[in-house]
Amino acid sequence: MTHPSIVRLSEFIVGLLFGSGLLLSGMTDPGKVLGFLDLAGLWDPSLALVMGGAIAVGFFAFAGAKKRTTNFFGGALHLPTSKDIDKRLLLGGLLFGVGWGLAGFCPGPGIVSMAAGQPKALLFVLTMLVGMGLFEVYDRMARRTQMTA
Repeated sequence: MTHPSIVRLSEFIVGLLFGSGLLLSGMTDPGKVLGFLDLAGLWDPSLALVMGGAIAVGFFAFAGAKKRTTNFFGGALHLPTSKDIDKRLLLGGLLFGVGWGLAGFCPGPGIVSMAAGQPKALLFVLTMLVGMGLFEVYDRMARRTQMTA
């Protein structure tokens, strides 16, 4: 079994690499993101290359992971198995897209930008956390209602 501090160090390094990639690619610049989303105006296609690269990396990473039963440190590997496209997934994707379009941030770049001292990113992350908390409260209430019905 791998020592927990080694696992935490690897998590830190991967997070640092991810955050650096977001910074270098321009994903932490709301203006660049909004330019990418502005299909009817001055469209900036550069982030399409970033997304294409991320999809390619993810495709090969998941293809390799599907052949494994343990992670690199020997722990159990849990991959998603659901292929359902339901109302919750569609609504969540819609809310994610609207938030990205309004703010120019999605969660990862928002956190990196907040750490870099951008006030708009701090507001984005705080409202994201409030939204997550409200969803948890709603979800618990809905589950209790289903159990008593």
